Amino acid sequence: MRESSVMSRRGFLAGAALFAGALAGCDANNNPSGAENDQQAGNSQPTTSSSGTSSVTSANGNVLVAYYSAQGHTEAVAQVIADELGTDLFEIMPAEPYSDDDLNWTDDSSRVTREHEDESLRDVELTQVTPDGWDGYDTVLVGYPIWWGIAAWPVNNFITGNDWDGKTVIPFCTSASSGLGQSGDLLAEAAGSGDWQEGRRFSQNADEDEVRSWAAGLS
Repeated sequence: MRESSVMSRRGFLAGAALFAGALAGCDANNNPSGAENDQQAGNSQPTTSSSGTSSVTSANGNVLVAYYSAQGHTEAVAQVIADELGTDLFEIMPAEPYSDDDLNWTDDSSRVTREHEDESLRDVELTQVTPDGWDGYDTVLVGYPIWWGIAAWPVNNFITGNDWDGKTVIPFCTSASSGLGQSGDLLAEAAGSGDWQEGRRFSQNADEDEVRSWAAGLS
């Protein structure tokens, strides 16, 4: 999608085809294999649901699915969620996209490896930080791949660059084997506000019915 747009649900069904051919997201050691932290916090403290059940309680028109995807796995999941819920979709896009060579975690000189080793390099500039109509969204689902056990850091500036006060936030991630871990808690800490709910991890080749079932349970 274009860097400055928030797209409606129409046409998202075609994105489900990405499930069949998506590449690997991260390996068993939580490293990105060509796929798919926290910085400054806001003024108020985030809250995390202890109920164990996330929910989308606002009208679907007030819900946004925002995601970062390096190789298509998280994008595929995000598109199915947005289609199931009938919500808008926003892609978090680095100003300098990651190439396959950038994502080669086995190469000590690759971009992603250097960023992993040096946190100061994780300040990834985005083409657009705040989605159009941001103030009108009551609930935001935030999707990302897992890199080295945490949320892929291109998400960081989206989190720290927006005001989450009064919003319900539901994280979701994709990975080859690792779970959600503390990724949602770290993002909540970085956000500094918002009602952060329990998240969900999906396999890099997640079944569409599984994704739809989870999304349907949020409404």
